[in-house]
Amino acid sequence: MPSPRFPVSIKGVILQDGRVVLLRNERDEWELPGGRLEMGESPEECVAREIREELGLDVRVGAILDSWQYHIFEGADVLVVTYGCHPEPFSDLWHSPEHSAVGLFRLGEVPDLKMPRGYKDSIGRWAELLQVAGG
Repeated sequence: MPSPRFPVSIKGVILQDGRVVLLRNERDEWELPGGRLEMGESPEECVAREIREELGLDVRVGAILDSWQYHIFEGADVLVVTYGCHPEPFSDLWHSPEHSAVGLFRLGEVPDLKMPRGYKDSIGRWAELLQVAGG
């Protein structure tokens, strides 16, 4: 029996002024910016590249926050790895055509958003780490 195969998606949590950057995907869910790991690319390189492509932001990649398997639908599972990211200061956000919207959400809004639990957990973990570190 062959081993199951599924893609690896590297995502980044970006917080600015107590708000998190999220993108709306084709399933009408909010998600963290990021994408598939390419051959020969480190996870840190992947998340920085994806954030630049999807949002036009440069980030310094911080701590790994979590890894979890997301079951999208039958036959479609993804291994999600999340990193905390320190963005260059920004005032405007744009998004690539692969998403329908970009949003900045206060941390208190996150529990009510339509998005996988794993993303919510990663956002909370990064907010806690930044608070402990003082910024």
